[in-house]
Amino acid sequence: MLELAGVSYSYPGAVRALDGVDLAVRPGEKLAILGANGAGKSTLLLLLNGSLRPAAGEVRLHGAPARYDRAALADWRRAVGLVLQDPDDQLFAATVFEDVSFGPLNQGLGEAEVRERITEALETLRIAELADRPTHMLSFGQRKRVALAGIVAMRPEVLLLDEPGAGLDPLGVAHLMAALDRLSGRGTTIVLTTHDMDLAYGWADRIAIFGEGRVAAAGSADAVFEDADLLKRLHLRRPLVWEVGRLLGSRGLLPDDAPLPRTRRQLLELLQAGDEDAAARLAG
Repeated sequence: MLELAGVSYSYPGAVRALDGVDLAVRPGEKLAILGANGAGKSTLLLLLNGSLRPAAGEVRLHGAPARYDRAALADWRRAVGLVLQDPDDQLFAATVFEDVSFGPLNQGLGEAEVRERITEALETLRIAELADRPTHMLSFGQRKRVALAGIVAMRPEVLLLDEPGAGLDPLGVAHLMAALDRLSGRGTTIVLTTHDMDLAYGWADRIAIFGEGRVAAAGSADAVFEDADLLKRLHLRRPLVWEVGRLLGSRGLLPDDAPLPRTRRQLLELLQAGDEDAAARLAG
């Protein structure tokens, strides 16, 4: 659906951000991009939605080389939506309803279709009650969800999010990730960058780790955390749930064919089940 082939990009002053990156985004997947600060994660997203143009290599959309003329970029942005880390970089209208309407209106849709999309986006993000609220009176977490709703209302095939959980409390992160799961369930392809190893491990179908301007590792959520030396070199840590799951397996407390727990809730359920089994053995 969306692909980088040998892509390099440098900022003014010869600051190399990406260096020969190959990465494919598969239809319908949930892809998490991990890496330390300066690894090129945000630059990657800006290249994937056409905001930046590579110095070398090419971006491909639906298998064809992307074009950068005005009409092609408009089509590209309809297909690939980007939600920035700071919602204040995207919000500008007086009210939530007006802000979310901006994208669909610029797609040339009729009034009825625009209203339908706004209603759908607000309900998906669980913020329908904020429709008439002035944007300057929103909390940070509310602004995050409104910025996302503005992109969702355009119904992109691919949704890119830069550090969606940054600045949110645990409940805010949970609400946001639940909204992303609802979008994924409708077939939207989602790519997000994050520093939160546990969030990525519990959510993503596939993980790509960036380091030194390149893709250092990519694969399933379980596989990419096997390489301890790579993670140490890139100043990343393993998810706690992954480490505990591995420890349980090494001590024979997990069946050989049992999948590792991916979330805190799954881990707690597994531990509770183990306690109940132990209690049953003692009772017997």
